[in-house]
Amino acid sequence: MKFSVSREDILKPLQLATGTVERRHTLPILSNVLLEISDGVLSITGTDLEVELVASVELVQASDDGQITVPAKKLFDICKGLSDSALIEFSLEESKLKIKSGRSKYSLSTLPSKDFPNLEEWSSEINFAIHQSDLKNMIDRTSFSMANQDVRYYLNGMSMETQGNQIRCVTTDGHRLALARLELKNESLEESQVIIPRKGVTEISRLIEDTDDNVYISIGSNHIRLSSSSFVFTSKLVDGRFPDYRRVLPKGGDKEIIADKSYIKQAFARAAILSNEKFRGVRLNLSSGELTITATNPEQEVAEEVVEVNYQGDDLEIGFNVAYIIDVLNALESDEVKITLGDANSSALIEDNKDDAAIYVVMPMRL
Repeated sequence: MKFSVSREDILKPLQLATGTVERRHTLPILSNVLLEISDGVLSITGTDLEVELVASVELVQASDDGQITVPAKKLFDICKGLSDSALIEFSLEESKLKIKSGRSKYSLSTLPSKDFPNLEEWSSEINFAIHQSDLKNMIDRTSFSMANQDVRYYLNGMSMETQGNQIRCVTTDGHRLALARLELKNESLEESQVIIPRKGVTEISRLIEDTDDNVYISIGSNHIRLSSSSFVFTSKLVDGRFPDYRRVLPKGGDKEIIADKSYIKQAFARAAILSNEKFRGVRLNLSSGELTITATNPEQEVAEEVVEVNYQGDDLEIGFNVAYIIDVLNALESDEVKITLGDANSSALIEDNKDDAAIYVVMPMRL
């Protein structure tokens, strides 16, 4: 097994594959990437048994086909450290991978490729294409409200639904909920709902770019796969049932606030400085044309922000976790935000004033 490749060509595929490798693992081979040559193309595979990524690069020069596994981080750091225009020569000699570039030489330990784990064979049931920028936008709009290491394991991920020509991505940690939807042209998809684990969502967000290039999505009963011209990413799905989020979407809220997003976000951010560091609660007092945001903490310090808003209706006092509100405002894209409230015990429904492609729910808290 012998091949040559430029640093520029190998660096990005190697970085993509190395990103999925689990550094602290009981199986030594899971710290490695699989290098496989076939028909002049080098495939680089990384996995942690939950997710798998295969990135490929066309070689400048290759001898016979072959495969071997080498330490992922060491290989990446060596290639990264070489000069930008370097040509790197690889050769497998006995049980060592020899790397040479100019006057630099390295020798890396290897493990047999037959021991490298592959995700089991599976078949897809739903297939569709989507612009990478559209998928990235949906993930960016929702991923912040995923649970993190919650005992309700089905919350530690993102629900992806398909139905007709619509895709919906939903996340919740039990205190807040984010939902983004997208209509696909010329598609008629079967109705399905799967849960992509947190690591899978993070890796997908890292892989896809803000371009109109398509990424092809295949969904099976236990796996999801994304394919593009530069990578094939596969993730196991969470085996569980996502909560029926439609039941928690607030209905019948009669208090509608329209506000400048940037203006109100800055007011919440300033008030948050003096909020209780543990509970992060702020009190909202709503009156005609005005919203007062108050924060206090155990040191008896007080912050009060008065914000002009477009609202005509009854007065209301309600409390929220200020960090949740700021997260939502950061995810919104338009200049105006619409907040719909009911009473002091009802959740807030927050959305762009001119775009209903994403909606957010934040539960109230007692102060």
